[in-house]
Amino acid sequence: MRHKIAHRKLNRTSEHRKALFKNMLNSLIKYEQIITTLPKAKELKPKIDKVITLSKKKNLKSKKNLFSELQSKTSVDKLSKILSQRYEKRQGGYSRVIKAGFRYGDDAPMAVIELVDRDINAKKVDLKKTPTEKPKVSTGTDKKDSDKKKKSK
Repeated sequence: MRHKIAHRKLNRTSEHRKALFKNMLNSLIKYEQIITTLPKAKELKPKIDKVITLSKKKNLKSKKNLFSELQSKTSVDKLSKILSQRYEKRQGGYSRVIKAGFRYGDDAPMAVIELVDRDINAKKVDLKKTPTEKPKVSTGTDKKDSDKKKKSK
């Protein structure tokens, strides 16, 4: 009988599962939308909701608990400063799971998990800005080359 067995094992050891969800939590907090398999997304939803609820408490103990769970200072800062203010009046349900078809290679069901009222620009955090082209600086050799071409014609 399956009494008191609550969560999916996802074919991983307990340490691997713990690290997987910690990394997925940090990615979801940073980008506010990630694409993953459906079982992982369904397991991640209650975890992100609990983390955001914990960040809404404005005390040192909750901040330390967040850091012990996420182990990322940037994620804790974003949670306590930005996301806790965004979801101040919301009483739960901070994330949603949207089914996104099946993966090409192994036909695994995919899903998009995202924060409700997410910031669209959060996905572009790591994108490098394209550098503007610098004007060409002409040197004396360019003139000589053009003169040679004119003479040869």
